[in-house]
Order: sequence, then C-alpha cells, then structure tokens
Amino acid sequence: MNTYRNESARKRLDEWFIRFCERIDSPFESLEVPTRFGDNHVLVAGPPGATPIVCLHAMRTGSAFLVSELNPVLDRYRVIAPDLPGQSIRGLETRLPLNDDSHVHWLTDILDELDLGATKLFGVSWGGFIARQFSTSVPGRVEKLALLVPAGIVNGSHLTGLAKMALPLLRYRLWRSPENLRRLLEPLFSSWDEGWAQYTGDAIQDMPFDFRIPPLATDQELEDLRMPVLALGGSDDISFPGKDLVTRITALAPNAQGEVLQNCKHCPPLTQNFRSWLADRLVTFFELGDDGELRVSG
Repeated sequence: MNTYRNESARKRLDEWFIRFCERIDSPFESLEVPTRFGDNHVLVAGPPGATPIVCLHAMRTGSAFLVSELNPVLDRYRVIAPDLPGQSIRGLETRLPLNDDSHVHWLTDILDELDLGATKLFGVSWGGFIARQFSTSVPGRVEKLALLVPAGIVNGSHLTGLAKMALPLLRYRLWRSPENLRRLLEPLFSSWDEGWAQYTGDAIQDMPFDFRIPPLATDQELEDLRMPVLALGGSDDISFPGKDLVTRITALAPNAQGEVLQNCKHCPPLTQNFRSWLADRLVTFFELGDDGELRVSG
C-alpha cells in the first residue's frame, strides 16, 4: 500500500521531509539498509564515533521529523533513525502486521546490517509501540529503553477521541483553512509550530489513514522488560493518558521509571525549552550507571 495518495502528494510529502532535514543541526547521511521486507531508508546524524542510539518516530511523520527535534543530543550521540514501514514517505510502502513479530524482524535486520549489538532504544508514539515490542521479544539487543507517549501501553477513551477529532477532521478536509487546521490540531498539539502544523495538514490530505490501533501489551510482556525503562507520558494526552501509562508500566516492568509531563498533549511541546529538557532527560537516563554515577559517552 502506498504511503501517498498520488504523485503530487508524494512530491509534496517528500518536500516536507527535505525541509525538516534542513532543521537538523548536524551533518547527516541517508542510508538504504536491506531488510527481508525490502530496502529501508535510515537517517543517521551526529558524530561518527559517538555512542549510537536507535530512534523510532511517530506515525505519519518520518526520520527527519524526529531527528530535527533531537538536535540537542546530536553532539553527544550517533542517532540512527529508520523510517517506519507504512508511516513515512521515505519508508517501505507496506504496513506490517501489528499482532506478530514482523516489526521485530524488520528492526533486527536493520540492527544486524548496521553491525549494532545491544543498543540504546528510543521510541515515540507508534515508534514507542515498536520499540517496546522489540524490547520484549529480543531483550538482549536493548541496553536501555526510553519511551515518549508510547502506543500500546494504555488507551484513552475512543468516544472522547472521536468527539474531539471527528468533526474538526471532517471540517478541515472539506474546507482547508488556518482556522480549521488549528481547531483540528488543538487537542493534539501542546504548542504551536507552523512548520509542523502545515506538514500535518498536508499529511492528512496526502497520506492514506492507518486506522489500526496498536494492541496493548500484556502484563507478561511488560514484566519481561528487564532492562532499564524510562516512560514519559502526557498529562493531557487523549490517545494514551499519561498518568495511566506511567502507572501501568512502572507497576509491571521491574526496572522502569516514569514521569507524567504536565500540560502535555499527545504531541509534546515543539519548543526549544522542551527539546533541551528532553535531551537532558535522555542523557541522564542513558548514561546513569547502576552506581548512580553519570557516565561520559565517547
């Protein structure tokens, strides 16, 4: 299945991908990495000799979008960001099943091709679901797991989400205007960024919707996360309520810590202050040793 509606949509979405690449404050490179599902685009940024972290983006975005939000860590880490199948204009044009090990095999192939053994793993929203699924299935490949508003841990009320989103979505698709776009994104965006907003508006029109909801992890699957886990939820996230998310994963995963981000909807703040805060939080989590001492990556 194509990740775009027609050729004009493909070009428009790829232009957005390039624009977000221009937001990245580090030299970066694009790789085509073979997997059993086909060659997969991977964006790599940060110093070549730095510690790698594998980062999985949210649905209907792409590697460039996530990496541009991680600028504050790009002087410290080698960020490796694959484009998720079916969820990025640069990704594989297929939607892998959610209830089997397809995504686990996909990510395993990428790590193997890039000669990565156990690695630090960070996933956002849909990417958080894949990161958790991978960590449960092959825990030996994950040193530490960080999740930001991840799918697949808890679900919000479908009725609440429908009430807040259905009418604004219909209105925007019929009458594209700045006012209708703002009404549509208000329940999702913690802060306003014109580039992100305009991209999301185009993606709504140009990318076929994936109406699937990632299945919730079982208690056993969360108990099997033996590595250190950091879970960050949004207090006002109507998709995956942050308090319930943090409560569940910290109760079941034996080495999990969590934090509910206040005044945070499903899309966290698109501000420099939040980017810097998130970078500091990730560095502290990834580098803190068992003795409580902060390690220095090199």
